[in-house]
Amino acid sequence: MTSYSIERANDSDELARQASDIIAAQISLVLDQRDRCRIALSGGTTPAKAYALLGQEHLPWDRVDVLLGDERWVAADDDSSNARMLRRTLLADGPGHSASFHAVPTVELPDAETSAAAFADLVAQLCPGEPPVFDVMLLGLGDDGHTASLFPGTEAPTVTDQWATVGRGKGLDRITLTAPVLSAARQVIFLVSGAGKQEALRRLVDPTESSGRTPARLVQPASDVLILADRDATASL
Repeated sequence: MTSYSIERANDSDELARQASDIIAAQISLVLDQRDRCRIALSGGTTPAKAYALLGQEHLPWDRVDVLLGDERWVAADDDSSNARMLRRTLLADGPGHSASFHAVPTVELPDAETSAAAFADLVAQLCPGEPPVFDVMLLGLGDDGHTASLFPGTEAPTVTDQWATVGRGKGLDRITLTAPVLSAARQVIFLVSGAGKQEALRRLVDPTESSGRTPARLVQPASDVLILADRDATASL
């Protein structure tokens, strides 16, 4: 059974700093042991704050491969693109600019299914293992219990024979890593902020909760899951 460790922050700014510090420490630890570090990051407002801070950390970024856990099937310059957000934060003009960013292929390919297959191949090439193993997997948590683009009531959470698939939620096609890849990561971190996430967070850590209703519970790594959350998100725990 998956174990969860929760670290609380007072507000979103403290949470962003905490996330930046912990991810930086994880990258340093990995690079002390291996030639390269492979991390998968999530989209969202709170992660964006953390990435801006992380990008200023003096790390051997030239040995870090950065990917996204999911991406909307939109152009790279679209306002809703996670890749665009990363390029404006982590990869902007600080030390983090030296990281190798491997964007999810989107509208340059004919459809979302083709993009998912191409992204699965990319992940398999970069990350050894079956399923491919990331060193750090940073995930968000939706108020409906989704993570990455594994939305409740859709097909994506049930896919176990592919490394990436099409997730459909909130009116957009999305490309997402599947539950086996999310679970294979050496360190999984959930970043959760805001009072609107209280119920989803309570369900995530509830051992009796169904993964059908809360797909984030499908993420079941061998190591403890670290949850970084602010005071508003943890108020009901």
